[in-house]
Amino acid sequence: MIEGDAGYGGVGPNFLPWLCAVALGMCGIWLMGEAWTGGFRHAAEPGGSARADLGPFVWVSAGLLLNAGLIEHLGFILSCALCYLLAVQGLRRAQGQQHVLSTRMLVKDVLTGLVIAAPVYWTFTQLLAINLPGLTNTGWL
Repeated sequence: MIEGDAGYGGVGPNFLPWLCAVALGMCGIWLMGEAWTGGFRHAAEPGGSARADLGPFVWVSAGLLLNAGLIEHLGFILSCALCYLLAVQGLRRAQGQQHVLSTRMLVKDVLTGLVIAAPVYWTFTQLLAINLPGLTNTGWL
């Protein structure tokens, strides 16, 4: 529905969607060619175990669900740090790491989650003026 008239730069507003469609079409043709000629013959064999490990799945899922449920109450930074903590616990358990619930490891994971979430929150709220749920009304927490 967007007019296709070229603008100041010589391309119109429908140029990028067409470019993406052509690129995706070429990728599709390439994948069909690979499938018809025997697929990816030099690819490594798939790894992993034969059965799913539900414990790590529960940890990662709990992190995502708690983040979604608590973001309005704890604010973006704390809920994302909690999500990071739980997801990392699940990933460590999936790798079979020992001592995943040590105090030192938990503190390190919480601090890492805060270091990741805080700049993201500040970038969105202060620089991009996009409202994310905060713990206070100051825009900094």
